[in-house]
Amino acid sequence: MRFGPIAVLLFFICIGPLAAQDRQQVVRVPGPGGSTLVATVMRPPGEARSPLVVINHGSPADGSQRAKMERPRYTALSSFFLSRGYVVALPLRRGYGETGGSWAEGFGSCEVPDYFNAGLQGAADIQATIDFMRAQPYVAPDRTIVVGQSAGGWATIALSSRNPPGVAGIINFAGGRGGHQKLAGGAIGNCAPRSLVEAAAKYGTTARVPMLWIYTENDSFFEPSLAKRMAEAYSGAGGKATYRPVGAFGRDGHSLAGSSNGNSVWGPLIESLLAGLK
Repeated sequence: MRFGPIAVLLFFICIGPLAAQDRQQVVRVPGPGGSTLVATVMRPPGEARSPLVVINHGSPADGSQRAKMERPRYTALSSFFLSRGYVVALPLRRGYGETGGSWAEGFGSCEVPDYFNAGLQGAADIQATIDFMRAQPYVAPDRTIVVGQSAGGWATIALSSRNPPGVAGIINFAGGRGGHQKLAGGAIGNCAPRSLVEAAAKYGTTARVPMLWIYTENDSFFEPSLAKRMAEAYSGAGGKATYRPVGAFGRDGHSLAGSSNGNSVWGPLIESLLAGLK
């Protein structure tokens, strides 16, 4: 089932305000440890069960901004998948925005970070969203795609290590942790790049889900050589990552996934992944 972008747009225009609201709604997802995750859900035209895509947000470098985060939209990515017949779910994980509660993804000190367990905490929220959405009558139980950007991308890498049933493929945009932090001596940079590489390898030892890794040349959080080292460590340990470095994008390529005009960069890469999963 696939609909062109114009068809999806006309659908939302023609069905009227009440029906459109039914196609896009805010839901509350039972999360880990008794938490409740707030998520935006968008549905394509029709009543048949549709495959699911879960799109996962990043985390601000300044922790004081987590509570102020709005529900993510990722408008271009959401439209891309809606036009291809996917139900789109965009959850706010624990400790962010309306979801609130305790932040689950802390990695400890910048000197000795625990990126591995931090990623698994984010993965638990993604899995809770998948489980909830698959219980809805309009969602197919298989062919799920998971997308994540930055900290959300790191959480998708962690999720891949669990080989979640029914997840056909995972897309990681600029995944990682510990970027833009104040280092000893006052410089701004990544806390412990080597720890990211080691954690990526650890995830890869058990991961078997096909993954697409997209990193830009001018990513200020995770520069190209670090991204390549993470991808190679993950794949070398057994993970199925297809690493796709792309050129510079805008002022900071870290924003590629959330940009309104990044389709020409990531669209063909995602199309290729989806085609290979059929």
